Amino acid sequence: MTGGGIGGALYERVREEALAAGVLGIFMECLPDDPALCRDQDVLEQNRSRLKFYERYGARPIINTAYETPVTPGGDCPPYLVFDNLGRETPLRRNTARRIVRAILERKYGELCPREYNDMVVSSFRDDPVRLRPPLYIKRRNEAGTALNGAGVGSQVSLVVNDRHEIHHVRERGYVEAPVRIDSIVRELERMDVFRKLPPHNFPEKYITLVHDHKFVSYLKRMCSLLDPGKSVYPYVFPVRNAARPPKELPVRAGYYCIDTFTPLNRNAYQAARRAVDCALTGAQALLRGERLAYALVRPPGHHAERKVFGGFCYFNSSAIASEFLSDHGRVAVIDLDYHHGNGTQDIFYDREDVFTASIHGHPSFAYPYFSGFREEIGAGPGEGLNFNLPLGEKLDGAGYRLALQKVMKRVVRFKPMYLVVALGLDPAKGDPTGTWSLSAKDFEQNGLMVGSLGLPTLVVQEGGYRIRSLGVNARHFFAGLLAGADLKRSR
Repeated sequence: MTGGGIGGALYERVREEALAAGVLGIFMECLPDDPALCRDQDVLEQNRSRLKFYERYGARPIINTAYETPVTPGGDCPPYLVFDNLGRETPLRRNTARRIVRAILERKYGELCPREYNDMVVSSFRDDPVRLRPPLYIKRRNEAGTALNGAGVGSQVSLVVNDRHEIHHVRERGYVEAPVRIDSIVRELERMDVFRKLPPHNFPEKYITLVHDHKFVSYLKRMCSLLDPGKSVYPYVFPVRNAARPPKELPVRAGYYCIDTFTPLNRNAYQAARRAVDCALTGAQALLRGERLAYALVRPPGHHAERKVFGGFCYFNSSAIASEFLSDHGRVAVIDLDYHHGNGTQDIFYDREDVFTASIHGHPSFAYPYFSGFREEIGAGPGEGLNFNLPLGEKLDGAGYRLALQKVMKRVVRFKPMYLVVALGLDPAKGDPTGTWSLSAKDFEQNGLMVGSLGLPTLVVQEGGYRIRSLGVNARHFFAGLLAGADLKRSR
């Protein structure tokens, strides 16, 4: 499932274990891809494939040494010594390399290599720092200098796609939250070869009711089950919220639990939203197993769903439910990068001291949901100071967005979370039908780079983004940046 077969999965695990152990790097022997060193054409092609595989991870032969000198004259296919620095920029010093090479020769080839041979090979390591062969096979780069097939070669993102999102399809004019959104993103992500697909697990409803009011959850479940296929109920009556006397008629009661007139209930809304929650929790579970990055690619979105109400195409707040799940294991920071304010996430964690929430969005004076997202909303009680809103103007480019994101990054660092949840909206993009900003693919890549540089175990949950022509490209660039930032942080 990694795109590299069983060998790829095994080597990626080796790298993860090596990083966790804090080692200098990985040394290995690989047979040569140089015709002058290997006369058998078939073996030579196999050697090239093997070295190309390792080069994807940044592992390359050490050059300017006598390591590949045959022990006996005329010997064929003497091995290269290949070094994988695990994405770090720390140079391999000459004296360190000499000690390691002597250990390899004496321990692996003690009976084969005479002492004079070992001394000759060790003394041939003269470069300080030791030099690696320039890449021969993996050269494709984009303008930002990150690998197009997944910045941070060898990095992996656990990908969980809502396999039931298509059942929620509102076939009405102007309804932009369509299944094609997910398809367009998946097509672009397949070009990167860094995603490891995970099937969504089934989680009990109790994880939803930890975040949402149980009466609200029960209403959605029952109302949706009673609707005929193809029929939708749109909220149209919005009574004063008297908890003791909600409307008796279930269709009328929709307005009791909703904040707008354009988020319909239909037969499959509950099921699709419930599966989106499963995906987000599966991604969160991957972080708890030690994965560094996970992506819950879901629809319907969730960040507008508050504790007791739905709206903004959102029914259950998948980002918040996953954050609640992770909060049992340490402090969590949630950053909302959607064009619209994450009012639901704010409402759910407003008085919590263990979850920090931040949102960059269009000012509520002109952008949905209009009633929340003001700067003065900073949290309450134990959570005072832990809700951070950055409402911005109608016109905004990538540079302006990064200034706001930098402020969020500083708050996150100050909070010192163990986990990061990113509510990823792609609707800040230029031309999005629900927004007014003008971010490009390069801007999304830079945003990802900034987020990845935090170096935190990160769960990305898909929220908005409705311009199909650029949706997938922007997602791909965001993850290219995220991976590059994470690898850069890890190498420091």
